[in-house]
Amino acid sequence: MKIVEDKEEGGFVVSYPELPGCITCGETIEIALENALDAKKSMVEATLEEGIKIHEPDSLEDYSGQFKLRISRSLHRSLAEHAQREGMSMNQNCLYLLSRNDEKFSK
Repeated sequence: MKIVEDKEEGGFVVSYPELPGCITCGETIEIALENALDAKKSMVEATLEEGIKIHEPDSLEDYSGQFKLRISRSLHRSLAEHAQREGMSMNQNCLYLLSRNDEKFSK
């Protein structure tokens, strides 16, 4: 399940990456989650009635949450300085930057 805050309209948008087209929203996160469960149930029922195969979701067990990345020294310095200015660790800063850009480019 992917939850995104709708900053323009307000509320939250919820989708299921493994179920293309299964998307809903709600004014609060609680309502959005309730709507998402209903939407998922309805989509799975309709898909099965149509005889369409539903693929199993990817398992997160295949991912450790860690990877090694080599970067230039100048970028390393820039990231470290930015993290220090923001009062966070370099790891937190990089995680924030990756998450923000992943959300931006995965749409």
